[in-house]
Amino acid sequence: MADAIQLNYEITTAKESTADTVVLIHGLFGDLDNLKSISRALQSAYHVVNIDLRNHGESPWCETMTFMEMAADIEALLDKLEISKAHILGHSLGGKVAMEFALEHPDRVHSLIIADIAPVAYEPSHNSILDALEALDISAIKSRQEADKALADAISEKGVRQFLLKNLYKENNKWQWRMNIEGLRNCYEDLIGEPAQQGQFDAPVLFIRGGDSDYIQAEHRDAILNRFPQAESKTINGTGHWLHAEKPAVFNGLVERFLEENFGSEVTNS
Repeated sequence: MADAIQLNYEITTAKESTADTVVLIHGLFGDLDNLKSISRALQSAYHVVNIDLRNHGESPWCETMTFMEMAADIEALLDKLEISKAHILGHSLGGKVAMEFALEHPDRVHSLIIADIAPVAYEPSHNSILDALEALDISAIKSRQEADKALADAISEKGVRQFLLKNLYKENNKWQWRMNIEGLRNCYEDLIGEPAQQGQFDAPVLFIRGGDSDYIQAEHRDAILNRFPQAESKTINGTGHWLHAEKPAVFNGLVERFLEENFGSEVTNS
């Protein structure tokens, strides 16, 4: 087994002690806050575990972050929490980690929900972001607004800048990054690759794609079904890669219905 680290996490416990557990895994440059909307939607019927991947949020920084290592981190956390089996939902990079874990440990996964990512290798598309983050001299900035202005030429989308700058925090009167930018740069080739584990996960899987996103395409169908033969897919029209944030009510409803139809746990509004 790959070397595991102890991840930062938050857990919300359902009223019913025998409820299933759902593990939520964020994407690249994110943290456990990214999936709080679906966490709140599910917490009445499920125990919900939100995690920070290694080199993200408040989890430890590491020199390596292969999919096998990140799957080992999930396994170690489930062992620590004494969770024998869980549903796992992952967005983007988190979806690849979820797929890797399910392929390695199918006996520990009830189902998968994968948000806007396929089990394939992608062309590099984040180098300009990494360049801009590395070029930003945070020792010289006085505010997030100043950092936002400094990033604006390289990263034109204000929403992307705001998302990235959530990782900036102040400690002892100095700005610091929560994410390990150098580590992400050094591991980037691994992160855009396909899950390492071969074989099949033969349990319910839901892929949810953004209608305006190109992360899941028709040409990925065989790669998905070869590893996840029970996979079904849904599209949220009018959304891009951040579908869970752009139309949270629709996204949450798809997740809730998938879990209820396959496993019978009904979410309540109480």
